Amino acid sequence: MGVVVKRSLVALTVVALALAAAWLGLVVWFHMPKRAFLNVIATTVFGTLCAASLLPSRLGFVEPIRMAAAVGAALILVYWASLRPSADRTWAPDVARTLQATVDGSHVHLTNVRDFEWTGPERATERWVERDYDLDRLRGVDLALSYWMGPAIAHTLVSFEFDDGRHLVFSAEIRREKGESFSAFGGFVRRFESILVASEEDDIFRVRTNWRGETMHLYRLRIPPQAARALFLAYLDRAERLDRDPAFYNTLTSNCTTVIFDLMRTISPGLPADPRILLSGYVDRYAFDEGGLVPGYPFDVLRRQGDITQRARQADPGSDFSRAIRDGVPGMESTRDAR
Repeated sequence: MGVVVKRSLVALTVVALALAAAWLGLVVWFHMPKRAFLNVIATTVFGTLCAASLLPSRLGFVEPIRMAAAVGAALILVYWASLRPSADRTWAPDVARTLQATVDGSHVHLTNVRDFEWTGPERATERWVERDYDLDRLRGVDLALSYWMGPAIAHTLVSFEFDDGRHLVFSAEIRREKGESFSAFGGFVRRFESILVASEEDDIFRVRTNWRGETMHLYRLRIPPQAARALFLAYLDRAERLDRDPAFYNTLTSNCTTVIFDLMRTISPGLPADPRILLSGYVDRYAFDEGGLVPGYPFDVLRRQGDITQRARQADPGSDFSRAIRDGVPGMESTRDAR
């Protein structure tokens, strides 16, 4: 075996071990008791052991260190594997209730639709409501991307429109405990459960644009009526499964965008995988390239005119929020004319 190949294998091994050690360190950090100094100490000790174990074997003290690091890694891995998702925690108010659905033909009755009136990024007048929908009156499906961490990362939401002007948004989110904050890193190590939230647009769109300072783009999807109906029911099925069998949120494999992709694949099995599913900020371009957005417009026009951020911020409380944010969005002219 050549020197270059050997060095490459050594380099790859070091990188793989470093990534494994980093992941195990995240397990320690996020699952230690809620005392920051203990987290720092435990993570530092484990990281030091892992780093020292990469020293040359000719150093006599390295083998005991490697043994200690291996034992520590095994214990952490066993602990992580033992973790089980739960539906019984003290949840943050906005994810405290799970969606309940009753379907009778085309009629759908939903309980625990969120309709909060937000007065701050994490402060709201709480209101959970019941809603009835007729799937025969479903007239459109919209994709929303809310940017909260640069151009490559966005929270994705899907809004269903009915011919009476009402909208219902589905959003796959982490189910935070009370006082807990989101962490993308925590999402790699079973720190959070998943939940599917059903909400009014005036709640879930407005809190992101008006109170959390996010930029939101809205697109009309090109989706046949029967597929739209199947997608709506697929969301209800996922909500029921999560209510029955809690699951962990995963930043990479089970997040807001991958959930949409998985559901879309149930109604369109040929939908290709793409790196932009993971880089969710570019999923609108992916949808455009796959012919999934309203036709007849270049992508830059769809993106520019679909930026609803300022319209959302300028919409008066109590006004027709859904109508106001759609003013000028391509493919939604008939929506405005019908009211």
